[in-house]
Amino acid sequence: MPYSLVSAATLGFDLVRLPAGRAVADVLLAGLAADAAALEQLAAVHPATGGDRAERAALAVRSRRARELAAAAPQLRTCVGADRAAVLVAQLERSTIGDAAAVERVLREDVLGPEHPAVALVDDATRAAAADVLADAAVGAWAAEVLPPLVHRQLTGPFTAAAGAGLPTTPELDLGPATGELTELLAGLRALDAAGRARWLAAVDRGRAERRPWAAAMHEACWAAHVSGRTRTLATAQLLAVRAFLDGGFTAADGAAGAWNAVAGCVQGIAVADLLGADALAVLLAPRG
Repeated sequence: MPYSLVSAATLGFDLVRLPAGRAVADVLLAGLAADAAALEQLAAVHPATGGDRAERAALAVRSRRARELAAAAPQLRTCVGADRAAVLVAQLERSTIGDAAAVERVLREDVLGPEHPAVALVDDATRAAAADVLADAAVGAWAAEVLPPLVHRQLTGPFTAAAGAGLPTTPELDLGPATGELTELLAGLRALDAAGRARWLAAVDRGRAERRPWAAAMHEACWAAHVSGRTRTLATAQLLAVRAFLDGGFTAADGAAGAWNAVAGCVQGIAVADLLGADALAVLLAPRG
């Protein structure tokens, strides 16, 4: 299933359950944050920079093979006996809606798409090289568990070098009057202790028992963001929430059990509160108490 910035909460659901999901979020946020200078900085660390034709051809082959490896995740049918049951539980918790190819597509076509404010300020070669560096890093992080260490380092190394050299990786979040409220929510998530996480999980259980129409409310909020031109801002907020969720100590199992949906709903509700009906807004913000 493809991802999109409109449904960034769905992408977030996968990222909070992946071992290196935070690293994928960091790459996507860097793409959203990039100005022209950042795109040039990323292009400058492209491994083909300065290479001859043969070196560029070898790099293209290596990139293709890395993506083939990223798509070759282990299957349940390879597990037998008692171990099979344990693997089944783990994969049910971490089974993703999208895949590495979907992450690469959303990065190239949505994050760095025509609506990106800086891509028109650089030439096509710079944009393409910057996109390659970000895409390699996103794929490498997504598939970290199935890639050989050398391949993983080859994919993620250029982005890591750019980040270490001061590449901006946190976009400005501008939701007008709602910016402060959302910033407060994310700060609260990062500071959670065991009792705080338990309160969120209890709120998830209450919502499940009351059969709150969460999916319908999220759909209404996604549509509101789309028609109001807030899609990129909301996607930024959801990816920042991935960071906060993981920094706050939630586990992959918590994310699978509904904690991420609760957090994502609050983010979504705050971001478009001025455009939602009272019923939908109440559903989305209910877990916050």
